[in-house]
Amino acid sequence: MNTDFLIPVENVVLAHNELLPRQSFGRSIRIHSEKNGFPELEGVKIALIGVDEIRNASVKPDGKLSLKNIRLELYKLFMGNWSAPIADLGNLPGGESIEDTYFAVANIMTGLLKQGILPVVFGGSQDLTYAMYRAYDTMEQMVNLVSVDSRFDFGSADELISSRSYMSKIVVNLPNNLFNFSNLGYQTYFNAQEEIDLMERLFFEAYRLGEVTGDITVVEPVFRDADLVSLDMTAVRSADLGNARNSHPNGFDGREICAIARYAGISDKVTSFGVFECETNSQFDQLAAQVIWYFIEGVNIRKNDYPFASSDSFNKYIVPMEDLEIHFYKSDISGRWWIEVPQIENLDNKLKRQTLLPCTHEDYLSACEGVVPERWWKAYKKMLV
Repeated sequence: MNTDFLIPVENVVLAHNELLPRQSFGRSIRIHSEKNGFPELEGVKIALIGVDEIRNASVKPDGKLSLKNIRLELYKLFMGNWSAPIADLGNLPGGESIEDTYFAVANIMTGLLKQGILPVVFGGSQDLTYAMYRAYDTMEQMVNLVSVDSRFDFGSADELISSRSYMSKIVVNLPNNLFNFSNLGYQTYFNAQEEIDLMERLFFEAYRLGEVTGDITVVEPVFRDADLVSLDMTAVRSADLGNARNSHPNGFDGREICAIARYAGISDKVTSFGVFECETNSQFDQLAAQVIWYFIEGVNIRKNDYPFASSDSFNKYIVPMEDLEIHFYKSDISGRWWIEVPQIENLDNKLKRQTLLPCTHEDYLSACEGVVPERWWKAYKKMLV
């Protein structure tokens, strides 16, 4: 990991930080500062990285993106009953070219992931998700990506990469390590029918805004199988963003987006988290800071019960059906459920970890009634492609 890419947290933020109570977030973490240099990462579990890159934003904010205001709001919050040490690694300024920025993001993230540190990237446009995804190239694993967004962001195949087209590059560009993509909160009128059809053809998952707000718990099993989570702040309605310039009347409210961030943090498998499309106004900065806080809260209450840490901690349920037999597993630790997708012969080794798929108790009850869960079918068909 090349730490030379990163610049220290602004002195004005550190000056404000000195005036905060000792229990506050900013007084309880390790900070990259001009005075003390780069922080020691030994034992650190979560690393914050601000990225000032908006050149590929579809709607650019007025003036230069300011990351210091989000930090000011985050630092003044109080810590929870947390055990995971946190470091703020400072800011990554935009490179000479967009590709330089992508390279730096991927390089820093790869170094952190190999040390078992969870990067939390915030600030710039959502095409930075592509750089975060490329960080997994050397990890020898398939990647599950979850995007909280009102759009699928596929764009057209020949379109240059942007915050509205980065997904097409993830799907097409090599090496292709994407196993599954899930979208939470899409709004139909922002997406072409061709994009909706493409999601179906690729066996990806999509949950409309109304479906998620009607029952926020539907996101939990989706996050439980995610590696990378990308959250577009424009998925939040404008009233909760201080009527930010790039916002819309419909979307998640403040409580819902914080609950979603907490569910993402609770997932034992999520290893990176991004908060993008940030703008600068007081209400926006406060909400973005709280989204990050709730994600960290989730990380600190993880159950670490992903099968099979200990087979003694799980009960197995076998549901016979007409042409197959489906195996469910329930954790004694958290009460969460998984469903087994049968291993396919000659399957790429990188896919073998996907044989256990998070599900809900309702999925088990449906199977008992003879209905195979849709997530199981999509995962099984994807393995056959």
